[in-house]
Amino acid sequence: MADYLVKATAFEGMIRAYAVCSTETVEEARKRQDTWATATAAMGRTLTITAMMGAMLKGDDSLTVKIEGGGPIGAIVTDGNAHGDVRGYVVQPHVDFDLNAKGKLDVARAVGIEGNLSVVKDLGLKDYFTGQVPMVSGEISEDFTYYFATSEQIPSAVGAGVLVNPDHSVLAAGGFIVQVMPGADEDVITRLEEQIQSFPAISSLIQEGYTPEQIISRLFEGEQVKFHETMPIQFRCKCSKERLENAIIGLGEEEIKKMIAEDHGAEASCHFCNEVYTFTEAELEALLNN
Repeated sequence: MADYLVKATAFEGMIRAYAVCSTETVEEARKRQDTWATATAAMGRTLTITAMMGAMLKGDDSLTVKIEGGGPIGAIVTDGNAHGDVRGYVVQPHVDFDLNAKGKLDVARAVGIEGNLSVVKDLGLKDYFTGQVPMVSGEISEDFTYYFATSEQIPSAVGAGVLVNPDHSVLAAGGFIVQVMPGADEDVITRLEEQIQSFPAISSLIQEGYTPEQIISRLFEGEQVKFHETMPIQFRCKCSKERLENAIIGLGEEEIKKMIAEDHGAEASCHFCNEVYTFTEAELEALLNN
C-alpha cells in the first residue's frame, strides 16, 4: 500500500481527524540516514506526525519540527508541507537499546526529556509562527499532544508508531491526530477519550493491513464519519546543487579561495537526504568570479 493520508470529521463536525500510513516514507528516511532500530522509531514517529501537521497547512505553507530532548539520539529535525512532502534526519542515527519494560523500542531513552519540542511554520507572512514546549515523555506522540494543547490551544490526541524488522528495515509505520473543535459537547469528548484510551497500537493496525480510512472508522466506531480529502505522502528533499552553490557563495571570497588552494574543490552533503554534491576547482572559480 502506497503511503497516503486522509482527513475526516465526526460527531457532526465537532471532531476532526487525520490518519496516515507512512511505512514507505519512513523506510526511505531510514535508508538515507542509516538509522538503527530505536533511532528509526524516533525519527519515524516524528516524520509521521509532521506529515499530518503539513496536511493542516494550505498552498505553499510549510513547517519545521525540531526535537531536542537531551538523549543520546541528539536532535531530530523534520520538514513538511501542504503537498505531502516530508524529510527528516537525526543527529546520531546509530542509537539502539534493548526493548523497554513494555516490550517496545525504548524511544524515550533515546530521545530524552530534558529539552524542548519546537515547531516553526512558514505561512507566507512577514514573520514565522514559532511554538515551543518542554518535552514531557520523550515518546514523541505525548509530546506533540502537549504541544497542540499548550502552544496552539487545540485539545488533541496524537498517536504514531513504527515497527522495525530484525534487519532494521521498517515493517509498518503510521499515525493519527484527533482534534476537538470549539463548542464540542463534553459527552462527545468523554466518549472520544474512552475510545482512544482503549485503541490498539497504531503500528500494529498498519501491519495488519488497516488503511487510514479504517483506522479513523475504528477510532470513531459506531459514529458517522465524513471523509473530506485523501493525499499521498512521500519523502522528498528540496536540496539541489544550486542551493549549495548559494550556500558556498555565502561563505565569502576568502573561504572559497581557501577551498581552491587547499582542497582543489569542495564536497557537500545534505543533512536530510545525504545526497553528496561535488564542486570542481573550475566550478568554485566560476562562483568566485560571479
